[in-house]
Amino acid sequence: MSATESLRLRIQATELELDRLKEELRQAEAAEAEDLDAEASEGQPTDDTPWKWPLSADEYERYARQLIIPQVGVPGQLRLKKASVLVVGAGGLGCPAAAYLAGAGVGTIGLADDDVVEVSNLHRQIAHSTDKVGMHKVDSAIQFLRSLNPTIAFRAHRGRITSETAGAIISDYDLVLDCTDHPTSRYLISDACVVHGKPLVFASALQTHGQLMVMNYPPLPQGDPHGGPCYRCIFPKPSPPETVTSCGEGGILGPVVGVMGVLQALEAIKILASGNLGREGFKREDLGPAQMLLFSGHVAAPFRSVRMAGRRKACFACGEASGLTRESLGSGSVDYIQFCGVVPAVEILAPEERISPTQYREIAEGSTKHLLLDVRQVEHFGVSSLDGAVNVPYRTLLREEAGEGIVPAWMPPDLPATAPIYVVCRQGEESQYVTRKLKDSGLGRDGRFIGDIEGGMRAWKRDVDPTMPFT
Repeated sequence: MSATESLRLRIQATELELDRLKEELRQAEAAEAEDLDAEASEGQPTDDTPWKWPLSADEYERYARQLIIPQVGVPGQLRLKKASVLVVGAGGLGCPAAAYLAGAGVGTIGLADDDVVEVSNLHRQIAHSTDKVGMHKVDSAIQFLRSLNPTIAFRAHRGRITSETAGAIISDYDLVLDCTDHPTSRYLISDACVVHGKPLVFASALQTHGQLMVMNYPPLPQGDPHGGPCYRCIFPKPSPPETVTSCGEGGILGPVVGVMGVLQALEAIKILASGNLGREGFKREDLGPAQMLLFSGHVAAPFRSVRMAGRRKACFACGEASGLTRESLGSGSVDYIQFCGVVPAVEILAPEERISPTQYREIAEGSTKHLLLDVRQVEHFGVSSLDGAVNVPYRTLLREEAGEGIVPAWMPPDLPATAPIYVVCRQGEESQYVTRKLKDSGLGRDGRFIGDIEGGMRAWKRDVDPTMPFT
């Protein structure tokens, strides 16, 4: 471990210890003022003057600008103060969402995440900073939120929400925000909110686009048609895994994910301040048709809404015949990985069909005529590439007609029939599929070697050129 890494870890440990001491001080001060606080909420005298107002003097000052909004007022602020919200994901969505919930005075905010802060997070995840790189995201975010509003409570859930843990965590909160970025998490969180009767505010963002939905609101029992639709009502079947693009592959613009996170906080505040949550007789029809809000950051009119149907009678989670229960969810009987079609790491090539980055470096430095086919997206290729590489994106290659006698348009006309073809991608998975297709098309019939670079450009940066930018 280098000296700088050691110092960074010591600083993080010291910051955590300082946070712990600050929390102990806050609790001690709260205990000393317990009688004063109790009386203040009932009209307690803080000195010789009776205090007859339902909020404390600090709260009137802190929330002054939203107290005068008709949709909030003092009753709404009291509801926010008593409320608890779970934010699942302390990243691009969760950071702005949690910040505005804390600023609004939501009494208890829980954050769940299993990741640590990376430099690549900082352009969009506003609760984190450069000096917190390597720190657990939950700890980093709570440190930021506590500096924003030290008068509310925070709970840290340092781990991924699973079938086994979802019920115990989600049942402790009034409302849940899904700020994750993976299909398995989305279905799991939605199912848990249905069986535990919690409203769910969902958002997603990729590149310059975003989606927002309020689901399971009102959170009426399964089979009740007056309840709000769940995630499965809207997406009964997950998208094929090969069509799902992550932020790491497709990219994300910081303000786009920030907009969607802020909108999540807005929907949560509206629900909590309204007084509708838990109100007897409150039905989905009282809110009008369910809507999906679509955002596009690169057009003149960035917002539009799409009307959604209500609960589906045949929905696996909230429908009339649903067999999903708290017990079955907690037992892990629903396999979300299998349902979403998530596949393990790709291993379709034999070892002799692959070469290491260092082996390719030796080939590139030699005089052997060959072709390097880079199958990453154009945007990734534009950031960094290897000398002489020909860029043909993966999906373009998959759509190409292949067969005996068909010469691909990207093949250099002067490439000898026996010249080897090496395929490289971002991290060594798509290159395997391309290699197999090229072999099956007959391009290797004259004894030509066709193989991929194991580990892709990520491995090249790690093993050959650490200065190469990698996205």
